[in-house]
Amino acid sequence: MDVAAELVSGRLPSSRQAALKTIRTRSNEVIDHGLVLTFPSPASFTGEDSVEFQLHGGRAVVTRLLAELSSFDDVRHAEAGEFSRRAFENGKADLVEMEGLADLISAETEMQRRLAMEQSFGGLSELYEAWAKRLTHARAMIEAELDFADEEDVPGSVSDSIWSDMEELAREMQDHLHLAGQGEIIRNGLKVVIAGPPNAGKSSLMNALAGSDLAIVTELAGTTRDILHADIDIDGFLVRLYDTAGLRETDERVEQEGIRRAQQAIRTADIVLRLRSIDDGTPDDTTIETGSARVIEVGTKADLGTGSVNSANYDIEISTLTGTGLSALRGLLVRDLQDLTARSLSMPVRDRQVLHLRQAHERISDAVSARSSGLELRSEYLRQASHSLGRITGRVDVENLLDVIFSEFCVGK
Repeated sequence: MDVAAELVSGRLPSSRQAALKTIRTRSNEVIDHGLVLTFPSPASFTGEDSVEFQLHGGRAVVTRLLAELSSFDDVRHAEAGEFSRRAFENGKADLVEMEGLADLISAETEMQRRLAMEQSFGGLSELYEAWAKRLTHARAMIEAELDFADEEDVPGSVSDSIWSDMEELAREMQDHLHLAGQGEIIRNGLKVVIAGPPNAGKSSLMNALAGSDLAIVTELAGTTRDILHADIDIDGFLVRLYDTAGLRETDERVEQEGIRRAQQAIRTADIVLRLRSIDDGTPDDTTIETGSARVIEVGTKADLGTGSVNSANYDIEISTLTGTGLSALRGLLVRDLQDLTARSLSMPVRDRQVLHLRQAHERISDAVSARSSGLELRSEYLRQASHSLGRITGRVDVENLLDVIFSEFCVGK
């Protein structure tokens, strides 16, 4: 690669120094004027020798240089994710950090950026590495008792001292796993479904929250037949907003299908905004199946209210015409996430991470509860837990337990 870089830009600059160069083809055609930098191994992103071109950002310029470089022998385009994979294989970052980098590149909101930063800069990996060290220490104590019980400096039942820490580690993992749902919501978006009877103001609320006329608003019941979707940013959180068909009994087949889809969206929602018009004295007795969603009762058309309706029926009253209550409603939507992220963003966000965390937690719990079993079985449970934890970061090498043993005892003098 260095040879190809020199042929298109001339003599390469010293390590980590930028030089303004004229970038040319081998036929001396000027491609661009740009900066060239070199990053010798191992102090580069991938851990390998690297040359970086900083060009003007036009697509034609970049395409022309890539085509020229690809014309050299042994030079090709990188495969998707290849630079990140090489960085991982060369020990520059672990899998959690690489996943965080991918999320950082695709982040659209402030909280997605912060969550990705926590992973890509090693914050989450540090937590898992600390847990792995505690597991290694516990296994070392067990091995010491099993293999060196006759040594004077290895007291009997030395492994008993580690079980209280393993119980605490299991609790910490369980608390950490409880955050998985919130981490997924921050990364993928909070699913909010607007539901209620026809003419309750669902489409008007959709338009007000999205800041554009996405949904048709009329006085005719049943205007919305399909589900409308918009992604919005509320206080740095991605909120996926869904407007649904009005819930009512009907013989009209197209509207029935819209209602079926609405009920399906409600069952998979994180939050359901159940709307009822304050100026309508008819109670809404429509049954909705919300799954595990939090339901916010919203009284709409507050500007038309007569004051005779009991406000206790609603969590919040709004008017899309005057804007009353809309700011408070936005705060309600992300309230739980705001409280959560005020403390920490060290949380699992991918199914792969959650799967291995659950496996590790189960094996540690098995080891702690198997008091009547032999140390060999309990040690095996901890070995499996270590393996599962290592698969999260991609570091699944067998630990040298003897190193830990010899560092804590005088065995082998």
